[in-house]
Amino acid sequence: MKLDILVFGAHPDDVELSCGGTIAKEIALGRKVGIVDLTRGELGTRGSAELRDTEAAEAGRILGIHVRENLRFRDGFFVNDEAHQLEVIKMIRKYRPKIVIANAVDDRHIDHGRGSKLVSDACFLSGLRRIETTLDGEAQQAWRPEVVYHYIQWKNLKPDFVVDITGFTDVKVASLMAYKSQFYDPNSTEPVTPIATKNFKESILYRSADLGRLINTEHGEGFTVERHLAVNSLGDLL
Repeated sequence: MKLDILVFGAHPDDVELSCGGTIAKEIALGRKVGIVDLTRGELGTRGSAELRDTEAAEAGRILGIHVRENLRFRDGFFVNDEAHQLEVIKMIRKYRPKIVIANAVDDRHIDHGRGSKLVSDACFLSGLRRIETTLDGEAQQAWRPEVVYHYIQWKNLKPDFVVDITGFTDVKVASLMAYKSQFYDPNSTEPVTPIATKNFKESILYRSADLGRLINTEHGEGFTVERHLAVNSLGDLL
């Protein structure tokens, strides 16, 4: 299956939390979108890897994505080396997306910045035909996405552009709440983490509302870029 957009996350819920509204909007516009999680989030304080697997599947169903895979890298300990790059390359060549979206370039969790660079490097290497990969016993052809974008996570990084997600916040929040083990639940007996507080749950909407305010819409999601953005004319800008 060829996808229009392939989104990577270091952990299940990274993608939904940071660009779930954008994904839902792109799917509504008729684009094919897939998610690849690098790890199962097995070091998470709450829940378990098995529970996260189930939650991720439900979150993907709510968003309406076309495919979701998990590379099962070691949570907290994967590195940006040849072995890991080759696994990411296989996903890029398998789905041949025009656009790749990856973790924040800098963030509180060490896996986020590391995952960001890993995916970015793999996108470049995936276009080199002398790097040979096989999947399910078949040789893959080289493929390089046209652009790589990075969503914003815990740190309030300055976005290079903001996507208007007005009308898609409900599905974004619903996909996040599929991760029942991870976010605020007043009845939970598990340890409280930074993302399992009432304040953090409320911040999902007030952060998107603030970005929306800055672009004169109700809600937005911000992204950073690796190279200059290009438009055909000034009329392309909102």
